[in-house]
Amino acid sequence: MSPYENRYWWSNDGIRLHYRDYPGAAAKPPILCLPGLTRNARDFDAVARRLSPEWRVIAIDLRGRGDSGYAKDPMSYVPLTYVQDVQALLGELGVGRYVAFGTSLGGIVSMLLAGTARESVAGVLLNDVGPDIMAEGLARIRSYVGRSNTWPTWIHAARAVAEANAGVYPHFTLEDWLAMAKRLYRLNSAGRIVLDYDMKIAEPFRVPGNEAGPDMWRALAVLKSVPTLIVRGAKSDVLAAATAARMMELLDDGELVTIAGVGHTPMLSEPEAIAGIDRLLARIAAEPASR
Repeated sequence: MSPYENRYWWSNDGIRLHYRDYPGAAAKPPILCLPGLTRNARDFDAVARRLSPEWRVIAIDLRGRGDSGYAKDPMSYVPLTYVQDVQALLGELGVGRYVAFGTSLGGIVSMLLAGTARESVAGVLLNDVGPDIMAEGLARIRSYVGRSNTWPTWIHAARAVAEANAGVYPHFTLEDWLAMAKRLYRLNSAGRIVLDYDMKIAEPFRVPGNEAGPDMWRALAVLKSVPTLIVRGAKSDVLAAATAARMMELLDDGELVTIAGVGHTPMLSEPEAIAGIDRLLARIAAEPASR
């Protein structure tokens, strides 16, 4: 049996969106997993399987990714629209409080969500992202997002992923690269292996300023008293060590975990990340629901 159910909801502008629903204890706030720019719900499968059924995990495909529908207007591929999409899901599910796990873009969305309803956020994990994004990381991401490639076999796709990310995950084996390729790609109707997102997500992202939100430091400040875990890859070109340190100064209940030898982004399956997640969830479980 599958450890999750595939479920769907509708955005305000009529796009059918998808999420994976891993079962968990009703007494605890569900964990809402928000992936990076070109990623999807499959990125959180290992995390979700480990935490379910103690915690309910809702892993989202943002619009234009995975099994979610593509937008007619590519300029809707921006963080504020993703926030509206998530709010529609939370309203449909009747979720009053939740924990947000956000990787990269998903972390930006998590911070913006907190700004709209601070009392709903029981805790936050920000995976290799902060209010300031390093210029070199943005340039690297802009260089590949929206560039379509196809491959005849999964091994070809895995080798391509390895070539592009060897510096990010230097310890990965061929098996790891193959697993990553299957999270990033899908098999199309012609039998070719293609990236599993709408190439048009690149259009607004290439416009300076559209990769985040208005004032992200103000958004982070909303999390001041919220249990927060920052996970940073030691080799990250997106979240600078100085930015992570400044974030910690603003957070009363924050923890910073740095993953040695890893770039953007950590997988959250590293021992240090697992231990940090468990400490975060223990703090959340110990807090009264009315906080």
